[in-house]
Amino acid sequence: MDWDKLRIFHAVADAGSFTKAGDVLGLSQSAVSRQISSLEDDISTTLFHRHARGLLLTEQGETLYKTAHEMAGKLALTEAQIKDSKHTPQGDLIITSPVGLGSTWLTPRLKEFTDMYPQINLSLVVTDKELDLGMREADAAIRLRIPPQADLIQRKLITVHHHIYATHDYIKAFGIPQGADDLNKHRIVLYGERSELLDVSPLNWLEWIGMPKGKKREAVLKVNNIYGVMRAVESGLGLGVLPDYMAQNNPNLIHVAPDSEGPSYDTYFVYPEELRNSKRINVFRDFLLRKVSETKF
Repeated sequence: MDWDKLRIFHAVADAGSFTKAGDVLGLSQSAVSRQISSLEDDISTTLFHRHARGLLLTEQGETLYKTAHEMAGKLALTEAQIKDSKHTPQGDLIITSPVGLGSTWLTPRLKEFTDMYPQINLSLVVTDKELDLGMREADAAIRLRIPPQADLIQRKLITVHHHIYATHDYIKAFGIPQGADDLNKHRIVLYGERSELLDVSPLNWLEWIGMPKGKKREAVLKVNNIYGVMRAVESGLGLGVLPDYMAQNNPNLIHVAPDSEGPSYDTYFVYPEELRNSKRINVFRDFLLRKVSETKF
């Protein structure tokens, strides 16, 4: 397949219309439309559903988009590497991340980064405590809130959603809760009091939802970080509130009561203003944004 056509296809899929993609690419709407039609002819496949409100990817279009998106990301990173070839990013880079995101989502993806930048000595500090970047406890951080410090550069990554999860075996034994009142018949796993998070009460909504004011349900277990909560739920101990990115691809866990929405948090990649021009920070930020764009949260 012609990369120029794939590049235009990728822009159209992102923009949702020929006109908007043309504005991004510096091409006319008719030129963009011709390139897409030509690509569809080349592969004998319809890539977009065309309707009055815009364009929607077909199933085949979704498949091609994933590959084109990955190619575009890798080309962008390769371009950055070439531009920095005379000044290769190198040295120590300490990143801190919340326990759940760092241990289950980020860590498995870091091999690709270290292969691309072998001269960067990467360290990942997984903790729910917010390390002081101004005191150089870390170079950059993934945070579950907008940083209050004015001297930190921030880039939004994702919105993390939480739902109730349990195992197949637990559901067989105790059934699926049909409503908030039904939770009284179930075992629940909660965050413990010694969590390093600033406020765990939103995550512990199973403790009080549907209860009279001032009353709380007893937990079968309290754990002080989300990874421990997940492992307890995974063992069949009880119901637990987990972020979707930790649970949705876990074959042992079932999304319980999908209409019950837990808390959601915007996550940010942050680093000190003084490191704005750091090549180590910039390449890690770009890598992180690419991996986020490739993941369904």
